[in-house]
Amino acid sequence: MAEDLQRNFRSAYYEKVGFRGVEEKKSLEILLKDNPLGILPPHTDSHPLVARYRQEQYEDVREALKAMRFVHAATPYTELYLRMHQLENQKLMRRSELTQPGEEDEDFLAIARAMEEIVDDPVDCYWLIRCFVNQFNHKFGDSIPHLPKSLEHFLSQEDSRLLAHLKTSGSLVLLPYSLWFRRCFAGSLPESSLQRVWDKVISGSCKILVFIALEILLSYKIMLMGTSRPEAVAKFLSNLPQENTDAIVTKAIDLWHKYCGTPMHSV
Repeated sequence: MAEDLQRNFRSAYYEKVGFRGVEEKKSLEILLKDNPLGILPPHTDSHPLVARYRQEQYEDVREALKAMRFVHAATPYTELYLRMHQLENQKLMRRSELTQPGEEDEDFLAIARAMEEIVDDPVDCYWLIRCFVNQFNHKFGDSIPHLPKSLEHFLSQEDSRLLAHLKTSGSLVLLPYSLWFRRCFAGSLPESSLQRVWDKVISGSCKILVFIALEILLSYKIMLMGTSRPEAVAKFLSNLPQENTDAIVTKAIDLWHKYCGTPMHSV
C-alpha cells in the first residue's frame, strides 16, 4: 500500500488508440494504490508511517470487536470488514439487537467479496473497501436514484423496440437496479471484468454503470424479447452468465464514449 506507484493510465490510453480489449487485470489495484480514494497522503516519504498507522488501526478495531464478541477467529473477513465499518461509523448495534444484514449491509458485503478477490492483503483490502464505499456514497449517493431513468433514456436511443417491450411486459420496473447500481455490479460481473468498471467509477464517473446496464440489455435482447414474464427477466438479469462479460464491458465503454465523449469525471 505504501509503494510509490504512478497512476495507471493504461485503460484511458488503450481506449484512445483503439486497443480496448487489452488485458487490464492489475489496473484497478494499481489505480487504487495510486490513492484516488485518499488512503495515503500525497508525500511519499510518509507512506511507510501512514501504512503502519493503518495497520495498527485495523488491528485495534478488530481486537475491540473480538473483545465485544462481535467477531471471533473463524469470522469470515467480509463479515469482519462489515463490523469494522459499522463500528467506525457508529452504526454497530448491540449484539442482542443484531439481525440479518439489511440492504445497505448487503451492498457493502457484495463490494467486500469482490474486493477480496482483487486484493490479497486483508489490511489493504479493508481500507480499499472502506474508502471505496465511503467515496461512492458521498460522491454519487444523490445520483444513484436517477440512474434507472438515465438507462431508460439511453435505451430509447439505442433500441426503442426493446424499451417498449420491457415497458409493456412490466419488466422495466423489475430490472435489478440495486444489484447493478448500488453495488457497482459487484456480484453481477466476474472480478476480471469488474475491475475495468470500477476503474471508471474511481476515476470520477458513476454514469459508466448506466452503460454497463445498457449493454447487458442489448447483448441479451433476443432472450428479453422472447419472454413477457417480468419475473423471468429479473431472475435472468440477476444471475447473468459469466462468459462474454469482457466484451460487454468493452462495448459499454464504447457507448460511454459515444454519448459522453471522454468523460473522465462525468457524473
